[in-house]
Amino acid sequence: MGSWVRELQRRNVLRAGILYATSAWALAQGIASLGPTLGAPDFATRWFLMAAAIGFPFWIAFAWFYELTPEGIKRERDVDTDKSVLRATGRRLDFWIIGALSVAVVLLLTDRFVRHDAGAAKPLVGEKSIAVLPLVNESGDSNALYFSDGLSEDFINALSQFPGLRVIARSSSFQFRDSKDSVAVIGAKLGVAHLLEGSVQRAGDTVRIVAELINASDGSTLWSERYDRPYKDLFKVQDDITDAVAAALKTRLLGGAAQPAQGDRPPSGNLAAYNALLEGQFYLHRFNEQSEQKGVEAFQEAVKIDPEYAQAWAGLAMALQDVGYVQTDPAKMETKYKQARAAADRASALGPNLSVVHIARGIILQYLDFDWNGAAAEFRRAAALAPGDVSPKSNLSVVLVTMGRTEEAVQLIRAALKIDPLRAQFYADLASYQLTLGRLPEAEQAMRRAIQLDPAGFNYYQELSFISIRRGDAQSALAEAQQESRQPYRDLNVALAMQISPDRVAADAALKNLIDKYADIAAYQVGDAYAIRKDPDNMFKWLERAYVQKDPGLLGMTGDPFILPYHHDPRFAALCVKAKLPVPEN
Repeated sequence: MGSWVRELQRRNVLRAGILYATSAWALAQGIASLGPTLGAPDFATRWFLMAAAIGFPFWIAFAWFYELTPEGIKRERDVDTDKSVLRATGRRLDFWIIGALSVAVVLLLTDRFVRHDAGAAKPLVGEKSIAVLPLVNESGDSNALYFSDGLSEDFINALSQFPGLRVIARSSSFQFRDSKDSVAVIGAKLGVAHLLEGSVQRAGDTVRIVAELINASDGSTLWSERYDRPYKDLFKVQDDITDAVAAALKTRLLGGAAQPAQGDRPPSGNLAAYNALLEGQFYLHRFNEQSEQKGVEAFQEAVKIDPEYAQAWAGLAMALQDVGYVQTDPAKMETKYKQARAAADRASALGPNLSVVHIARGIILQYLDFDWNGAAAEFRRAAALAPGDVSPKSNLSVVLVTMGRTEEAVQLIRAALKIDPLRAQFYADLASYQLTLGRLPEAEQAMRRAIQLDPAGFNYYQELSFISIRRGDAQSALAEAQQESRQPYRDLNVALAMQISPDRVAADAALKNLIDKYADIAAYQVGDAYAIRKDPDNMFKWLERAYVQKDPGLLGMTGDPFILPYHHDPRFAALCVKAKLPVPEN
């Protein structure tokens, strides 16, 4: 055995094997890093490694039988022992091994730190940038939080009107409520040069607002003021603060004066209606019936006080749509949807040039009428009216995915993340879109960022499980699906993950359990399970059932990574037409 090993060493076979392995590793790292950018499929790295493994024994045989000489490659037995250069070749191979290892390590570190950091979309800090932190509620009443939050959001809206000033959206800046982080850390996380913070206290007919503009890099105060005014002067105080902040930021650097504001104030100036609207916005889009109903009641109070309040009618339309969406009684759902449509029509008549009105109209067209082109037009109009608002971009991205224009949706959600860089849901949306496009590394990267920002995010682990299903990784898919704590979503996700299990008996049992327990409410997920099993006949049968049940999951069919492979099937196009979904072009 010892002589055999010595002969392997003499012929540089061991060095050749190490060189082959390190070179293959380096190339695999390069393919994994650059493949997505060049449009290579996700399985390209796997195929390369399989090919490299197949070629390894041939390479070892070549190293045993042949020697590299100054005259070229020769059979080892044909080289005079006295003229052999095996030792010199060994030293050369050592240098090549070191070089291959260096390249592999550089590529690995680049992939881990550069690409992954880029995926987190960390914003660059620019001088023309600001975040409004939530004003501290010092009224002594936790129920008045809606008021301080509403004023904070109004400052965000007002500052967004200045050309060239990047203003961070509410969902990102409000994450620092009661934060112990320094202003420098907050500024770095949000990617802004300035912070506006303060407090609000309302007592009877008097309101006190303290505001301070801070240089995020060093914590220095650029401007601060305290306002004690009658509550009836609230709008005037808001304007004074916005003007003072603009002056402190040197308006000449912001590209000129502010554009006409797309704010939430009623044209009548009625403070009671405005207060009711702030309360409605506080509860809007909470996605549980109790909170949504509180939002409906608050918006109804606002339009009762001021029937000409377009923003309140728009808010009422969206709140009613949300309440209708969570109804299990079809009759109650239709009633809420009818009321939502009427409220949106009223808002459109009163405020045709308000962004929020077009958002409400777009939502009605999207979820009630399945008018995708109409909804897209409304969201584009809303985005044009309020470029600093992320809501139109987010809503439009969902519509574009439904229309089969997922690449555009990716660009939109990336643009939204520049304004709202810590919005976990946007990263989850990005992950879903990348999954639809088959970009699994990018999808996983975005999804893990969403979980990092919001570990309890709704169904976030579902997307990770779906990514693993697409990769054929049964163990990871099941482990990720089991991390969902809420039912019935955990059962649904686990059943889907089980469909790629090598244990077909367990997979069949999971599917049977899914049908037995959830056939009446999750026909779409059953269809997904059959899609994963590559059983299109049963898949279409259950998708038809989902259509009959008005399963809202059907709206995602044209972006579903498991169902899309069957989009050439005539039954897919027929179902799209029936469900008023756009038929993908290719």
